[in-house]
Amino acid sequence: MTASRSARERKAASEAGPLAKVKIDLDADKRFVYKISCSECVVRGRRNWSAYRPGGDNGFMAAMDRWIFHLNEKHPGADAPCMAFLSAAQQRLHQRREKQEPDKPIAGSVDNDT
Repeated sequence: MTASRSARERKAASEAGPLAKVKIDLDADKRFVYKISCSECVVRGRRNWSAYRPGGDNGFMAAMDRWIFHLNEKHPGADAPCMAFLSAAQQRLHQRREKQEPDKPIAGSVDNDT
């Protein structure tokens, strides 16, 4: 049995910690789209920093990895359960970069908003 969207949202929010606002929507193909935004960081004038990733479990992992990197860089003392997965997120990023062709950037790996 798969978890409902609201159950997934609650679980993700509890893992992301108090600085995060988590929203899970459905795209046109009825697939989950994960958005994690920071309640403190503002980019482009007035928008809150956010990670936005479509997809099932991979989309969740990608959005949470970006959130973990954001917390690590901008809020190093933040108390969030997801920070326990920092080394795993770094390993996944390293593996993606190793697979990547040298002349092509990885989508989402260069973040001018952090």
